[in-house]
Amino acid sequence: MRLRSFVAGAALLLSVSISAQSTSAPSADAVARDLQQKYDRVADFSADFVHAYRGGVLKQQATERGKLLVKKPGKMRWEYTAPERKLFVSDGRKIYSYIPQDKQVVVGTMPRDEQASSPALFLTGKGNLTRDFNVAFDKVADAPSGSLALKLTPKRREPEYESLTLVVEPRTLNLQMLITVDAQGGRSVFTFTNLKENIGVSDNQFVFQMPRNVDVVTDGGGR
Repeated sequence: MRLRSFVAGAALLLSVSISAQSTSAPSADAVARDLQQKYDRVADFSADFVHAYRGGVLKQQATERGKLLVKKPGKMRWEYTAPERKLFVSDGRKIYSYIPQDKQVVVGTMPRDEQASSPALFLTGKGNLTRDFNVAFDKVADAPSGSLALKLTPKRREPEYESLTLVVEPRTLNLQMLITVDAQGGRSVFTFTNLKENIGVSDNQFVFQMPRNVDVVTDGGGR
């Protein structure tokens, strides 16, 4: 997963790890508003994930799994454990991408608010689902039975994806899946389990320790 895709796709997760109560059938816009309101009260969360990708120009297929930690503002840790070890860490200022097999660390800078894509705005707490996206209900064939799918199409053109779909449990609105579709037809699906919110994740989890004997490559500019 490329560093920029990691920022675009992963950063939105901070906006949707939430809980809510619903007693009637809401509109798509109402669901988006509920997600945004609950997001504002979530300080951190953890989850196990399975990441499946298929399609694109090269017709690739891959399935990976790992552990995710997120903490406001802008801290994330994606630790892939199988079939290949990979680590993506954001400390709120810098983003580190490390694949041990490549013996290389790519270091990027968290974009400023005015430079960020719509999903990345959620890292700074200034994004808004109904403001930044056109919202509609979606149908996802491989979603859990009885789930609710919300399709988000960015109101401004994004280079890394054409749309995002959030699959949530209808009663609690807990996140179950995050799906992105890119311009080449690639479909990237994150499936989440063991979701835990506001658990007091330590800042130490987002401190990247530079490995020895690796090449360090800078991707992007400074602040």
